[in-house]
Amino acid sequence: MQISWGYAPPLIVQAGVANGVFDALARGPKTVAETGKATGASPRGLTALMDALVGLGLLTRDDAGRFSLTPESAAFLVSDSPATLGPFFKQISSKVIPGWLGINEVVRSGRPPQAMNQEGPGAAFFEDFVESLFPLNFAGASALGAHLGLAQSKKPVSVLDIAAGSGVWSIALAKQSPKVEATAVDWPRVLKVTQKVVERHGLGSQFRFVGGDILSADFGKGHDVAVLGHILHTEGEERSRTLLKRVHDALGPDGTIVIGEFLADADRRGPPLPLIFAVNMLLHSDCGTTFSYEEIGKFLAEAGFVETRKLEVPGPSPLILAKRAR
Repeated sequence: MQISWGYAPPLIVQAGVANGVFDALARGPKTVAETGKATGASPRGLTALMDALVGLGLLTRDDAGRFSLTPESAAFLVSDSPATLGPFFKQISSKVIPGWLGINEVVRSGRPPQAMNQEGPGAAFFEDFVESLFPLNFAGASALGAHLGLAQSKKPVSVLDIAAGSGVWSIALAKQSPKVEATAVDWPRVLKVTQKVVERHGLGSQFRFVGGDILSADFGKGHDVAVLGHILHTEGEERSRTLLKRVHDALGPDGTIVIGEFLADADRRGPPLPLIFAVNMLLHSDCGTTFSYEEIGKFLAEAGFVETRKLEVPGPSPLILAKRAR
């Protein structure tokens, strides 16, 4: 039964966001009637929705019938919270879930209706989507910067952010030191979003922007750090191997590559999320999938990297780090 209703929680959360429930409760506990006055939503609709959110652990209700936020909903579902995931749930409900409804035919044909790893449909999709992903990765990217000791660097640190999207990885690193000089690479339409977010964080002087496909764009040379934040799963095995070789050539001696991915176990018996996400790649890309740590380690070794290791960070997955051999 949990599986059969698995689609419901993200849609319930999105309905709460869209109807202003979390924002209303951020101003103090309220009954259904008081929440209705604050939001304009119907008493019947709010009763069902808010009870379900209590069941999901995202609201509490006292004996007087007043609902309150939990620490999780206060942190991640109130619109003016710096870590809000409200826009992310909007994208999941409006863009990702509809794509899953065609799963029967995609499994049969092996081809998605649109391949989001191709610039035409992909740029339009990610132009709207990437900014909502920023809160998911900022804490992990900040932990990466601390691990690399960027705040203590006495010399410039060149960071290459590949398929930069919102720029979360390079922004988090640039925030830790004015010595960081970032190069953000992405499709031109997506790069407009990157530039907007970079300027919002007041980091424009530390960035340069390169538009183009990540298999042909000019990465430059001699970078100290290169980040592929949840990129390989859209590329598939062949493109990922090619991309890693390009990154190797763009790094300076002892340069560090950083890979964020949903990692499946080597025997692909779990965990559930990476295996489910592989189906998501089936539905939304022409060759994407998820990999194990062992597979990515093999790709890195083939590309000339050494000292491959995991770094646990706050976020949806650990990071994989490796060094460019001298």
